[in-house]
Amino acid sequence: MFSAAVVGTGLIGTSIALALRDQGVVPHLLDKDPESARTAADLGAGVVGFPREPVDLAVIAVPPQHVALVLKEHQLLGLAHDFTDVASVKDRPQREAAELGCDLSRFVGGHPMGGREQSGPLAAQRGLFHGRPWVLTPSAASRESAVDRVKELAELCGAHPVVMTQSDHDRAVALTSHAPHVVATLLAARLLSGDDCQLRLSGQGLRDTTRIASGDPGLWTDILGSNAGAVADVLTEFASDLQVVVEALRDLGTRVPEQPHTSTAQLTSALVRGVQGRARVPAPASGGLHLSGAAARG
Repeated sequence: MFSAAVVGTGLIGTSIALALRDQGVVPHLLDKDPESARTAADLGAGVVGFPREPVDLAVIAVPPQHVALVLKEHQLLGLAHDFTDVASVKDRPQREAAELGCDLSRFVGGHPMGGREQSGPLAAQRGLFHGRPWVLTPSAASRESAVDRVKELAELCGAHPVVMTQSDHDRAVALTSHAPHVVATLLAARLLSGDDCQLRLSGQGLRDTTRIASGDPGLWTDILGSNAGAVADVLTEFASDLQVVVEALRDLGTRVPEQPHTSTAQLTSALVRGVQGRARVPAPASGGLHLSGAAARG
């Protein structure tokens, strides 16, 4: 038997609740914004309100900076036997939960790798996690029954549980999600200097590479700040590669290039490495795997 509560009825929380409803589980929906919880309930995601007795598992679907406080609050209220979260950063919430004195034996960090650039319950999709990885980051204190419950949650949502350490997870999403969001955002910001005539020439390539820049700036400030060191490491290497390309283009753009062969080789090398890197990205599950939009959109 599986009973659940979802705290935070945004995109991710409501999508989880919808997936659970499809499996016969009726989640209890809680949100500091009552209208958001009612909207999720109207979509068929569950019932609004605190359960009469503790549920098996509560999902904390709030941004990273709020995870520890919300976990502490609802453990004290006796919401559930075990708890997980869906934030796209794992190390900082875990440390903060320990500092607040949360019962870490009943908590297992989680991150479903599915998302969209939209936010809120109306953007939720019941199949958002189908075929996608769902990362679990249990601590040394996490009890086995709590880990099993979070694995069951992932499987009920159609995802594949993957166990990682908090630090390994944060380095992985810095490379595959957080740094790409920054790059897409900075590229999209360049469009502010374009005139209407130029922007009318926009093609699908530009739309694809800037799609995720539509994400909520406030949420992404929280996400990036919570994983700042790992993201900065990736962007430092990216900036170094970009500088090489800029210098090669500057040289090739002069009337008489000083090092035409070297600059051309550098440019070609960057393009070839891009092709090789892109080839390493796993094929998406049915419906597409948007890792850069996967950060915990509460």
